[in-house]
Amino acid sequence: MASVLLPHIRNIIFDLGDVIIPIDLRAPIRNFATLSGLREEEVEAIWQEHGITMQFETGLMDDAGFRQHVRRLLKNDAWADEVIDTAWNTVLLELPVERIHRIRQLQQRYRLFLLSNTSTIHIRKVNQMLTSLGQPPLEELFERVYYSYEVRLAKPSPDIYRHVLKTAGLAPEETVFLDDNAANIRAAGELGILAVQVQPPLTILDYLNEPTDESVSRTR
Repeated sequence: MASVLLPHIRNIIFDLGDVIIPIDLRAPIRNFATLSGLREEEVEAIWQEHGITMQFETGLMDDAGFRQHVRRLLKNDAWADEVIDTAWNTVLLELPVERIHRIRQLQQRYRLFLLSNTSTIHIRKVNQMLTSLGQPPLEELFERVYYSYEVRLAKPSPDIYRHVLKTAGLAPEETVFLDDNAANIRAAGELGILAVQVQPPLTILDYLNEPTDESVSRTR
């Protein structure tokens, strides 16, 4: 796997889920189905019909509003906040600390940014996981973090990439964007960003390894 750290690259933008931390997108559906006694298909249909994830991740609902919405739609007013948060956070799998080590190494040579469609509950959990591993929180790993719920935009909207480029002062041709989602990659690439889809079994450790003399010479 050739490194994407080409000589002209100065900036790296990371997605979070399935780029830095592995995720299981169906895990919350399974867990809320178990809690509610509904079938997974029923819970998934409710999620899609009401756009719960998108509303939460674009800041249209705060934590309390999200939890109350879940209680109402799944017809259980007795669930404590912690029950809902735990089920919601099952999307997050074990965090590979070696990826964090590589990001910290890259801090010395590149401007690093995080761009994620995410929610406040997930970010708190990821930061707890980082702390438990003796690592700094996301806000210290990156020069700046861009969370969808804060900027009120979500990938793959071109506006969210334009927002990052403008506010961070980045030249797209000097910028690499790493994401697992093909639509997000296409949208970033159309703006001139070097957009790379991270696909298993490869990880950012493969894409962000030190370039060899051969790979560098091919870019000249």
